[in-house]
Amino acid sequence: MVVLATKLYVDGDARERSLDSLRSLIGNEIGELDVAFDLSIRDDDFPEVAVEGEDAVVAENVLREEFGEIVPELEPGETYVGTLESWNDEGFVLDAGQPVEIPVDELGLGPGSPTQIRERYGLVQHLPMRFVYGSDDEPSRLAADEQDRLYDWTRGDGRLNVNSATRAEVRATLNRAGHAQDYVTVERLGLLEQSVICTEGTDPPGLLASVGEYLPAELRCVVP
Repeated sequence: MVVLATKLYVDGDARERSLDSLRSLIGNEIGELDVAFDLSIRDDDFPEVAVEGEDAVVAENVLREEFGEIVPELEPGETYVGTLESWNDEGFVLDAGQPVEIPVDELGLGPGSPTQIRERYGLVQHLPMRFVYGSDDEPSRLAADEQDRLYDWTRGDGRLNVNSATRAEVRATLNRAGHAQDYVTVERLGLLEQSVICTEGTDPPGLLASVGEYLPAELRCVVP
């Protein structure tokens, strides 16, 4: 059994489409192994995958590597994945099956308040993020590779980050809105969190203004 560190928080038809998308993603990762899997969604919106078969252990490890895992107990000093649940003047709160507070001084993302940092890096709610769990003596902090990933976002040609939509839905929306030439690809950050990588010369805020009305989602720009 593996609890994936990405949330399914939409309802109605969107929920069914998201479930189908997740089944396909899981199938792409472990479909060639000798396993069968059953997918369910916990009350806290994290997907739970039960795997059976000769290659079950291998399949579970593949899923952990691809999505991150929500575990019952967090060990100090270990690295985990949590989703961005909320933010306040003190820092970020990640959901890793339990709330994990990351003080602003432990984000490692430069100066500014948590809200300003969120705007600078285009961080949408529910974004999966890697962190190092703290102890009684040391607070939890963002992992170094997470900091590196976010810094890299600010060095490219710009991004538009989106939540509440699958990768296929975001791509279809961009193409329908006439922006097929304005992005390089849509990078999957989580099941329902995507990053549109803009082409050189594309203005991320302009792209947001153009497609925002078509996506019932939170959208945040990363402007180099």
